Amino acid sequence: MVSASLLLGSLLVVVLVQRAAELRLARQHEWWVRERGAQEFGARHYPAFFVLHGAWLVAWPLEAALRGPTLVSGWVSWLLLFTAAQALRCWAIRSLGIRWNTRILIIPGELPIWRGPYRWIPHPNYIAVIAELAALPLIFGAYWTAGIIGALNLVLLLGVRIPAEARAWRESFVQDRAGRKFYRALTSPPRCKG
Repeated sequence: MVSASLLLGSLLVVVLVQRAAELRLARQHEWWVRERGAQEFGARHYPAFFVLHGAWLVAWPLEAALRGPTLVSGWVSWLLLFTAAQALRCWAIRSLGIRWNTRILIIPGELPIWRGPYRWIPHPNYIAVIAELAALPLIFGAYWTAGIIGALNLVLLLGVRIPAEARAWRESFVQDRAGRKFYRALTSPPRCKG
């Protein structure tokens, strides 16, 4: 029998350590890309994500603790989804290497990275975050946190962050002819050969 309290505490520690390590890594990467002339896009919306994800870190363990804490029926499935999301996120971060960041930082003239999960799916890191923001609270029945924070995160991602990234790449590519051609190829739907 798994102790809900022990699992909650363990997962909270894992997530806190992970987030602290990621923020440290992001600061190191930020310094490196800024030294190479990177421009930041979407700086105005960055604090909203910081606050939202910080609220999530407080809300799910608090809601879970207020409920008992208890493990919901099927909690193993939610734990597996959370674990898969972590693996996808690590793969995405590793694939981007020094260019991974929590901010939108683009080095002029650089092309997007198309290796790792980026070869097959757009925004794998965001997909992982969406999954983890829902899955971890749902292990403990923290439905309010999963629903509210998850919905707000989707609104910010789809309505603000992803469009800001698209504008950033478009502005970066518009500076030269090869970039404009690449951007058109990137944003045009594939043509069927037949």
